[in-house]
Amino acid sequence: MHPDALATATSTGQAAALRGLTHALYAMHLLSWASLGLLSVVAMVINHRKRGALPDRFYRSHFRWQARSFWFTLLGLLVAAPLLLLFVFAGYVAWLVVGLWYLYRFIRGWWAFAEHRPMPMPADS
Repeated sequence: MHPDALATATSTGQAAALRGLTHALYAMHLLSWASLGLLSVVAMVINHRKRGALPDRFYRSHFRWQARSFWFTLLGLLVAAPLLLLFVFAGYVAWLVVGLWYLYRFIRGWWAFAEHRPMPMPADS
């Protein structure tokens, strides 16, 4: 096999693997409710470990989108936690809003990824 053909085959295989991994990460985040958030934590560990080896801005935008969605959701849940202790109904409403925002972010991201559209990123990233 010609070296250029081998390099193309390898990069094509790596691209397919990265595409599959990104789909799997979105799926893990969306199914995390079934594992009480454990799947999201596992997805974030993978996300942070792979972030330095991403080939282009498209993948960096999706990995960044997933990470920001996860961390802002966690922050929202922590901020809303005292409401759950003080005002049970208001706490549940706040957690429901945060949960719906989480679903929105991951559905929007996965949909854009499936259509090969990057997610918004700052100009310097």
